[in-house]
Amino acid sequence: MAVDTANLAALIGSRICHDLISPVGAINNGLELLAMSGAMAGPELELISDSVLNANARIRFFRVAFGAAGDQQMGRAEVVSVLDDIGKAGRMKFQWDHAEGCSRSEVRMAFLAALCMETALPYGGLITMSCEGGKWTVTGEGRKVAVDAPLWCHLDGSDTDMAVTPAQVQFAMLPVAAEEASREVDYGHSAEKITIQF
Repeated sequence: MAVDTANLAALIGSRICHDLISPVGAINNGLELLAMSGAMAGPELELISDSVLNANARIRFFRVAFGAAGDQQMGRAEVVSVLDDIGKAGRMKFQWDHAEGCSRSEVRMAFLAALCMETALPYGGLITMSCEGGKWTVTGEGRKVAVDAPLWCHLDGSDTDMAVTPAQVQFAMLPVAAEEASREVDYGHSAEKITIQF
């Protein structure tokens, strides 16, 4: 069976994240052993340790956002754990306002929407993900919202002329993921708030 381009990209994302998670985890374990033995201590070890934890958190997040979704279910605790870990290392904080588990494809779309939000919140902020009546709303709030209109037009398909860079790939992937789930993406923004719905 042939694999379309979007699914091939997701499979590649899954493979890369799967292969990186083990060595990054092993580095973290090695750092913990060094700390326990007293062989190495100080700000250097702390810096390396923080960097490894950040890398691990981002790999877990990217594995969901860019990996193959399938029909698997993700429990609330697992999703919150990923978001808490990634929020520790950056200027963005995440809030998961959904009491139950949900499909991996829904979590994937929420995570892709959160990555879109990051580009519009240059000073950081809070990203909230919620679902009511089967409709998801991802809201970003911060001191300033800076929306690159031609880029955001990729989400609803109103204008796709602007080229997407690797750092902006979420703007191309979210509409594809939504279409696979028979959903449409919509967005709106004000001076301090931006919302994506699907």
